[in-house]
Amino acid sequence: MLKLKPFCTNELWEINCYLCKNLKRINTRANDMNKQYHKPERRNQKPTGKPERAGIKNSTFNKDKGKEKPKNFDEPSRLNKYIANSGVCSRREADELIEAGFITVNGEVVTELGAKVMPKDVVRYKGKLLSNEKKVYILLNKPKDFITTVRDRHAEKTVLDLVKNACEERVYPVGRLDKNTTGVLLLTNDGELTKQLTHPSYIKKKIYHVFLDKPVTKADMISIVEGIQVDEDFVTADAISYVEENDKSQVGIEIHTGQNRIVRRIFESLGYKILKLDRVYFAGLTKKNLPRGKWRFLTPQEVAQLKMKSFK
Repeated sequence: MLKLKPFCTNELWEINCYLCKNLKRINTRANDMNKQYHKPERRNQKPTGKPERAGIKNSTFNKDKGKEKPKNFDEPSRLNKYIANSGVCSRREADELIEAGFITVNGEVVTELGAKVMPKDVVRYKGKLLSNEKKVYILLNKPKDFITTVRDRHAEKTVLDLVKNACEERVYPVGRLDKNTTGVLLLTNDGELTKQLTHPSYIKKKIYHVFLDKPVTKADMISIVEGIQVDEDFVTADAISYVEENDKSQVGIEIHTGQNRIVRRIFESLGYKILKLDRVYFAGLTKKNLPRGKWRFLTPQEVAQLKMKSFK
């Protein structure tokens, strides 16, 4: 039997208030938020799917004391990691560049995956010298009609157009938002962080404000939390609630899954049409005080929280 709980933890309270666009009135209704549906907590539950590879957590932190190990800058590193840290692309894309013969080390073409380089080695991509450049982190409130696929040469407008004057370094979107979806989008040249935030094994919370063509029934909301079959995937949401009690065609939905276009697919499978989709929260980041189409640099504290995975 599904347990129904208020959807107002400290983090989500701020987001719900933001969604409702009326903070003062919402604060007076804090005790009345008892009609929102939340997935029951399952403590001590064994993880599902593939087990985490041994050494992932201990590769950065001391197993005994929990302190960071000092970095040795004279040690070799994998070539794909070096390329990703230079801001060219992700590690996976770096492997493709290596196999294609686009990478040279000290003047020699390297096509072997898993090759390592020293900090003093000269690494080039199509003749361009690569280096471990300064890491840049940009938060964008993405507007509609801009795509996040930066390799599409036929695209009229990409999110990179909105941040082209932000820095000299070349940054890339972390994850995807489709052309018609607006909201929180992180851009960076930090390949390691990008890998963490996009890999399925790294759990990160995302909250969307969904505008639909008709009121969402309570039965469908419960089904979404309990889990529904979407194409070949069984998908569940962590929480869902009405944004306005007098307008049940607007809901807020919290998910951790990273399947492509999953929010749209969830509601389309239940017979709804999404009129507008806005991501208001991603891995601890919100668009609060950030107008549509504008950007800002992350604070050092926000960057540290992302790297330490102290987000939900």
